[in-house]
Amino acid sequence: MSEHRPIDRIHMQIMWDRLLSVVEEQAQTLLRAAFSSMVRECGDLSAGVFDLKGRMLAQAVTGTPGHVNSMAESVNHFIAAFPLESMADGDIYLTNDPWKGTGHLNDFVVTTPCFHRGRLVAIFSCTSHIIDIGGIGYGPDAKDVHAEGIYLPFVKLADRGNMNRTLLDVIRANTRQPMETEGDVYSLAACNDIGCQRLREMLDEFEQDDVVDLAHYIIERSREAVMAQIATLPRGTWRSSMTVDGYDRPIELAAATTISASGVHVDFDGTSPVTPYGINVPLVYTIAYTCFGVSCVVAPRIPNNAGSLAPYTVSAPAGCILNAQFPSPVATRHVIGQLLPDVVFGGLCQAVPERIPAEGASLVWSVMLRGLAARRNAGDDGFTITANTNGGTGARPMKDGLSATAYPSGIRATPVEITESTAPLVYWRKELRPDSGGAGRFRGGHGQVVEIESLDGQPFELLAAFDRIEHPPRGRAGGAEGAAGAVGLASGEALAGKGIQDIDGGARLRVMTPGGGGFGCPLERDPDAVLADVLEEIVTVDAAARVYGVVITATGEVDLPATRRRRSELARIVPLP
Repeated sequence: MSEHRPIDRIHMQIMWDRLLSVVEEQAQTLLRAAFSSMVRECGDLSAGVFDLKGRMLAQAVTGTPGHVNSMAESVNHFIAAFPLESMADGDIYLTNDPWKGTGHLNDFVVTTPCFHRGRLVAIFSCTSHIIDIGGIGYGPDAKDVHAEGIYLPFVKLADRGNMNRTLLDVIRANTRQPMETEGDVYSLAACNDIGCQRLREMLDEFEQDDVVDLAHYIIERSREAVMAQIATLPRGTWRSSMTVDGYDRPIELAAATTISASGVHVDFDGTSPVTPYGINVPLVYTIAYTCFGVSCVVAPRIPNNAGSLAPYTVSAPAGCILNAQFPSPVATRHVIGQLLPDVVFGGLCQAVPERIPAEGASLVWSVMLRGLAARRNAGDDGFTITANTNGGTGARPMKDGLSATAYPSGIRATPVEITESTAPLVYWRKELRPDSGGAGRFRGGHGQVVEIESLDGQPFELLAAFDRIEHPPRGRAGGAEGAAGAVGLASGEALAGKGIQDIDGGARLRVMTPGGGGFGCPLERDPDAVLADVLEEIVTVDAAARVYGVVITATGEVDLPATRRRRSELARIVPLP
């Protein structure tokens, strides 16, 4: 234990809350300072503080589970590469190692030791998505990780306050956006600096020399709280599986979820092997999204830290797509990794059905566009942008799903104005996709329809990395599937869901994101709720009658006698569950 003024439990709780505000300000600094639109506009980042054992004490609410929970693993790798006794005030460390960072090369992880009164007291770490890191680009077409971009081992970004200019020059030389990428590196460093500054102020205010006692309190209380929730759950093992599109053939994701007195374990034995394409997932990212899915069901109100995560464990056979080994291509690991909460839910719904939603679009539909060759011939550097577009979430046991909402990533959609101001593109259409939410007593959330065209008539590239096209989100408890996603041209020509494809000048790219699955029998949906959806133009009059059995009059009212007859007819065809 540390030698300082004793502090009681109430003050411990106050300090814990204060620590949460410290890491939130840390994240907000990154959000404001970032050059990357994926970070600045969409919140694709993470920030947190760790004790000297590499245990995460607090994470910012702003950020994504894939970053935060995998970053929690990476700090231990930083300590192994740079032992505590070698760290100095002003040092900053960096990596983008997919297997020891956050799963792919586009995420830079920056870690900073925090000194207080000349002593090392904590470690701050943060992550952000870099739009371009060279190589073949942010798409699934590379055949190994070396082709996906610059691969940075654990290196010093700063030594006692002096920035590593050689490292920054190497980074600049290996990206299509040198100014933006270097700016993002500095924003990551500034993010941790603010965290260190605020922690020192906090320790002074509470007359503490370090965070040793606070760390013990946070981790033990969090672990105890999660274990108390697990104790209320039934014991057993439940199996589930999901078939997804894959790149050139379907992928099977299989999980066995076991609830025991010691915690919750998820085993992905039986999952398909790695593919030759960049949709493979390093285990660190598999653990991140699996644990997040489990925690959403078991203990959603307990803050994320080393203690609350400890009762959740994950295993996957080496060489399966969820435990891809070096040097497998992993650039778009989110395509598979963000589906894992739905896979886990498939098992947990057999144990606690009252807590589990239907399947949703799940993975964020990142529309990655690049304009290069033709513009460079004209003396233009071209552009590289990633515009996030979200689908619908699955309906919940007592509520409709959310439309155009990213779960589980939490990444916000890229504003149209940002894309149009940073690239010669124009949006002709961005609206909710009618009838895309799966029908049910509670309706799935709706996807979107987006149409984009080159503003200057030049061709551009689509680096497609989409899923849920051949295998849409499934409903639950009698609910219908959500609408499958689709990608093509406004002319009607279909495009592949994955891979680099050229979009001719004058052609409009059309992206339709999936809708979430429905929950419960559609014939049990409140007719007034169906009417409200029709009036909001997210359910058509035809679908209201054909799927829900609700007849809407020309004056915009529910025809109750006709609705009763229609539902009676449909019930004979599709009996109530």
